[in-house]
Parts: sequence; C-alpha cells; structure tokens
Amino acid sequence: MTLLAISFDAFGQTDFWIAVGVLAGVYGIFTLGLQLNAGFTGIVNFGQAGFMAIGAYGMGILVFEAGWAFIPAMVGAMGCAIAAGLIIGLPSLRLRADYFAIATIAFAEIIRFTAQNLREVTGGNQGLRNFDDAWVDFADPIAETLADFGLSTSRPDLLPLLIVTWLVFIGLIFGMTRLQRTPWGRVVRAVREDEDAVRALGKNPFVYKLQSLSIAAGLGAISGYLLALQLIQLNPDSFQPLFTFLGYTILILGGLANYFGVAIGTIILWTVLEATRFLELPIPDEKIAAIRFMLVGLVLILVIRFRPQGIAGRREEMELG
Repeated sequence: MTLLAISFDAFGQTDFWIAVGVLAGVYGIFTLGLQLNAGFTGIVNFGQAGFMAIGAYGMGILVFEAGWAFIPAMVGAMGCAIAAGLIIGLPSLRLRADYFAIATIAFAEIIRFTAQNLREVTGGNQGLRNFDDAWVDFADPIAETLADFGLSTSRPDLLPLLIVTWLVFIGLIFGMTRLQRTPWGRVVRAVREDEDAVRALGKNPFVYKLQSLSIAAGLGAISGYLLALQLIQLNPDSFQPLFTFLGYTILILGGLANYFGVAIGTIILWTVLEATRFLELPIPDEKIAAIRFMLVGLVLILVIRFRPQGIAGRREEMELG
C-alpha cells in the first residue's frame, strides 16, 4: 500500500498556475485593505470577508436582478461596500480594539447568513449565476488573441481574468503606496502609534480610522467581484471568516506596513495551499485538508522563527507602537 504519494504533474500545467495566479491576485487585493487597517492604522478588521461578499453579491444582483450594465454594477457594488464600512465603523470604532474585532467578524457573518437566507435575491445555497455575460464577451476576444500565441486554457476567460486581476493588483499596490506618502497617510500612521499625540495636533483619530476602514471596504469589494468572475457561481460559503484570516496569514508572510510584501505573501500562501492539493494519503479527505493548513502553519512558524518581521517587512515596524 502506498502510504505517501505526491503528484507533480499539475506543476507543469498552465491551467494550474493560472488558477493559482488568479486566487493570489484576488486575495492580494483583499489583503491590501487589511494592510491599510492593521499595518498602517492599527485597527484589527476581522470583517473583510463581509466587504468581499457585498462586492461580489452587489455586482451580481445589480447585473442579474436589476439589469445594470457590468461596469456601473461594479461601481455600485463598491459604493455599497464603502457604505457598509461606514455603517459598521461609526458605532464600533469607538469600542476597544478587541471589541472592534469581534464586531467586525460578527458583521461578516451577518452578511454571509443574510446571503444564505435571502434566497429570492441571492439564490441562497443554490447560488447566483448568469451575471458574467458582459465579462465573457469582453474576455473572449482577448483569449482568442492569446491562443494565437499558444497561450490557451481549458477555460478561455481565466487567462484574461489573470491579466486583469494582476494589472488591478499592481496598480493598487502603487496607488496605496503613493497614498501612504501623502499627509493623510502620515496622519493615519501616527494614529497607529499614538492617538493622543494626533489629537494634540488637532486631528480626529476616529475620522481617520473610519476613512481607513472605508477604503479597506472598497478594496474588499474589488476583490469580491473579481472572485465572483473566477467562481462563475456565487455561494455564501465562498465568503467564510476563514478568508479574512488567510489575509492576515498573507500579512505575516509578507510583512506589516509594506504593500509590496502583500504580493510576496499571497504568492507564497496560494502556491503552498494549491500545491498541497496533490498530496495523497490513506486517510479521509477532510483530514488531508487539515494537513494542508498544517503545512501552511509550518511555513508561518519558519517565517516567524527566522524572519519575524515578514519577508518584505522591516524590524523597525515591530518596535513601533
């Protein structure tokens, strides 16, 4: 009997790396919001999966149910997520840090269970489909052009989605880095270090925290509708709180207070997670899934042991605050 078997065949397949690349890009955008919140503002947001769900379902519902065009629907979905960030932030940002974390994770679960039970609008557990026709029409010509150069996949729209996702991700990394160097970004960073000093300078830390949470909500929405295009069918289980914690795993791997570190962290995480799918053991599948996360935990332990500030982080950031 074979006790351990690992197939490396998929590593040579284009479809495998494209799928990994799309997930890495989507969750990289997702984590940029967490980096702004936790890395620069000093607030622990555990509700990013809720903003992601609002972005995905908002876009899908506006396209499929309301008949909106694709681009306006994405803008509208982002507006809904930002509004949700304001609504949850106004009362909860006044709480102590740990209570704020509890409030945000509760918010994310409320969004998920609402999507699960509002069957007439969201499709419930059956899922929401047929919202990506405009995307497919846009992606097909790109896929045909790429196929002429020998770049083709079993799912034609996935390679264009990879390109769009990473173009958006890289653009947002540079945009967020630039934003952090503005006076606003410097005040946000000061809020993380000493709120009393910020108040003494005539600034309101609460307003800056609320703005930070709203921007993170918008980034979560962007990742949400990119994930929706990758999934094709929206299901509430795609937005479990687990994904917010995967975002924090990316932060630990890449390093706090470094947007470029998010790209490094997300590539490492999703390469490990997807590569371990090919681990074959004589045990039930759910236990193999647990082992996959144990391997991610091992990678985290090694990073924390030998590079506690993260791969792209700075030790000085750990000594601040």
